[in-house]
Amino acid sequence: MSIDRLNIAPLSRAGIPSRYISSIGIAAFVVCAIAAVVLNNVYKQEVWAIVVICAGIYLMFAIKVAAQWEKVALLRLGRYRGLRGPGLFLIIPVLETTSTFVDQRVRVTDVKAESAMTRDTVPVNVDAIVFWLVWNAEKAILEVMDFQQAIGLSAQTALRESIGRHDLGQMITERDSLGRELQKILDEKTNPWGITVQSVEIRDVHIPAALEDAMSRQAQAERERQARIILGTAETEISEKFAAASAVYIDNPVALHLRAMNMLYEAIKERGSMVIVPSSAVETMGLGGLLGTSALAGQKQ
Repeated sequence: MSIDRLNIAPLSRAGIPSRYISSIGIAAFVVCAIAAVVLNNVYKQEVWAIVVICAGIYLMFAIKVAAQWEKVALLRLGRYRGLRGPGLFLIIPVLETTSTFVDQRVRVTDVKAESAMTRDTVPVNVDAIVFWLVWNAEKAILEVMDFQQAIGLSAQTALRESIGRHDLGQMITERDSLGRELQKILDEKTNPWGITVQSVEIRDVHIPAALEDAMSRQAQAERERQARIILGTAETEISEKFAAASAVYIDNPVALHLRAMNMLYEAIKERGSMVIVPSSAVETMGLGGLLGTSALAGQKQ
């Protein structure tokens, strides 16, 4: 709604529709009324005062103003005579009337589909936003009685139909494709009305709480299964490496002793740790002979 019509809300509540009077028309009437009072009281020109008052009433209903983004249809005796606006224009009161002012800016309509069934019979609540604009005001005025309501109802119907053609998983993961599909369906329907749907965005998909909990448990079980598979694969690879190492140690006992000594060193290198090693393990690794040789070498030095 334009600013000039907002300024005359009291007149609209008084019974005069706001689209019939503009703020400039009211200003012209006020000026004419002041002039009529001056003519009547100062110059005693009653006839001219009446003429000026009539002119003010005429201008009040004849002057119209449309905002930069608005268009309006002019009807003369009920027949379409063309579009007017933006800016100031004049009409002939009584003989000519105007339609509702059409806003040609991009508009947003919120659409909701509650308890709609998906293709896999899951009830969902879907919220969407439709961006649209009037590109041909003449068609929008003459072809549709209330194009804004028509857009909302058409979008809601198309959204429900699209939900029924998709599974729940597709609606959650493929919102962009669903929005493009809705935009194409709505644009084909609204183009004959002079309206184009620029885009449709799916804001949110609500599912029942019980189903959401079941899906969460299913996802958790799937992750646990994958973790077990990864752990089993790692155990298999480790066992294969151990088997390959055992084949090397069978033919090379020195390497086995070195590995055992390395394991022992890794166990006791931490400060304050104590490791008890059986004598059989020490004899197997030949640590006694090694320690004796080290002691003799130390005495000779």
